[in-house]
Amino acid sequence: MDLKDKVVLITGSSRGIGAAMAQAFAQAGAKLVLNSRHAATEQVTTFTAQGVTCTAIQADVADPDQVKQMIKTIKSEFGQLDVVINNAGVTEDKLLIRMQPADFEKVLQTNLVGTFNVTSKALPLLLKQRSGCIINIASVIGLTGNIGQANYAASKAGIIGFTKSVAQEAALRQVRCNAIAPGMIDTDMTAVLDEKRQADILERIPLKRFGQPTEVAQTALFLAQNDYLTGQTIAIDGGLTMY
Repeated sequence: MDLKDKVVLITGSSRGIGAAMAQAFAQAGAKLVLNSRHAATEQVTTFTAQGVTCTAIQADVADPDQVKQMIKTIKSEFGQLDVVINNAGVTEDKLLIRMQPADFEKVLQTNLVGTFNVTSKALPLLLKQRSGCIINIASVIGLTGNIGQANYAASKAGIIGFTKSVAQEAALRQVRCNAIAPGMIDTDMTAVLDEKRQADILERIPLKRFGQPTEVAQTALFLAQNDYLTGQTIAIDGGLTMY
């Protein structure tokens, strides 16, 4: 897929991996639709100054009505949608014996149900076009599990299974769906870990460093441009899950 003038929707685009993907797709010539629960005025101003066609839509992906209106707005403003990146996510880490139903449901609602909401509302547009791709941001935690993250692991493992199912359903109309499973990436989510915890994790990573958001963004670009790749989950984790 040539990304010049293609319309790319990125949820959770205000920081970290989402912001890095926005920059990468802008540099590739795409038109950006930036989504978050908060206003992205500063991002739009920055990209517009760079000559990038960019708009921001404030919406909570966990709310199907807000998502429906977002997709309707995109169709009205651009007339097309070519790449959908489901990146919005939250954590609420606790040991399972201390985790309340609300803690579990909050993470599932944003991470997994939010991915469903955006995909299910955007997919009819892509199918009608007979082109496009969906990229879901999962996590290596969805592959391995992790202490204190039963809710997060469940949500990300669900995204991986969801990705495979969507890929099979959409393939007949040449619409692709893949997932990226980042490992330890240098973002706000990993910054909260204390030094001992970070050192323990680094010891388990063969490349002995955390990844950068730009490295995840490069993989998203690759998935958007490779027309024969679908139903896959690519782990970007410095070798953490190779064994």
